[in-house]
Formats: sequence, structure tokens, C-alpha cells
Amino acid sequence: MKILYYSAPNPLLIPAIVSTPKGEILTIKEVADYLKVTERTIYRLAGAKKIPAFKVGGVWRFSRSDIDTWIEQQSTEEREPITQGTPHKGERK
Repeated sequence: MKILYYSAPNPLLIPAIVSTPKGEILTIKEVADYLKVTERTIYRLAGAKKIPAFKVGGVWRFSRSDIDTWIEQQSTEEREPITQGTPHKGERK
């Protein structure tokens, strides 16, 4: 008999995602706290359109569900396998 072990998801992350109302709108500070980065980092990401954001009355706002989706996409992109290019002269594949 073969026993397989799977790592369980981090239980500290689940309540934050499950307990938030759909359509919740976050401020710069809330997103910074959520991602554990500085507010300045969030301003830079939003201004560069590298994080899903929109302005209301000239103030940045963020959809919690869009941020969660963005986090998943960032994690997936980092796990993509690196394809090997053409070998250098004298190297074998």
C-alpha cells in the first residue's frame, strides 16, 4: 500500500479569503497591509498598472476579489517551467 501525503493549505490564509464579502473594496493602506508591503509600493504598482486598481474621486481603490485573483496569477507565473534555449556552441542538449 502506498501512502501519499499532501500539504494542507495554510489555515491562516483561508479565513481571510473566505470570510470577506464579495465585492469588498479596499484602500491603499488595506491592500498594503493585506500584501505586507508598504503603501508606497502599492502606489507604484497601481500607477504602473501592475496591480488591478481604479480611482474614485482621484483616490486609488482595489477590489478584494481582483487582488486575490492577481495574487494567484503572480504565484502561477512564478511556477512556470523555464524552457531551455538553443545550446551554446560545443554544448550538447
